[in-house]
Amino acid sequence: MIYPFNATEAFKIAVGIEENGFRFYTQAAKKLPPGKLADLFISLAKEEEIHKATFTHILSGLPQEQDNVFDPENETDQYLKMMSDINIFQQGAKAIDEALAGVLTVKDALKLAMTFEKDSIVFYVQLKNSTETLADKVSVDHLILEEAKHLRKLAIIYNTIT
Repeated sequence: MIYPFNATEAFKIAVGIEENGFRFYTQAAKKLPPGKLADLFISLAKEEEIHKATFTHILSGLPQEQDNVFDPENETDQYLKMMSDINIFQQGAKAIDEALAGVLTVKDALKLAMTFEKDSIVFYVQLKNSTETLADKVSVDHLILEEAKHLRKLAIIYNTIT
């Protein structure tokens, strides 16, 4: 049986996703020709650092244990790991490097970045749907809104490139 999880668990995973998002945008910027898009990716990398700091701060104010969930088989952690593993920002440096190897054009870089941001949003929506309290849902909403900002920026630029 899968047990609902809370914002504490969501934010722990979010910190890892933001760390890998920083790695992705930093590496992608190096693959792009100097200019506006490379600068955007550097800016997005910096925003990932800010998100990590924000999420770490929020995490520090959340309870580290959820007393009302009985999970003797540790199924919550297993489910969270499975969900985060499908997000390349959580898979680590090797997966990011492999994905970047396929980037040949500016549009490729943008499309890959948008895919990663959408995957993060889908992951966070799943986390939100699995939390129990309104406070936890509001906390996870914060994650979703932050990632949606990135996706919007990327989509606007993508749609201007012919």
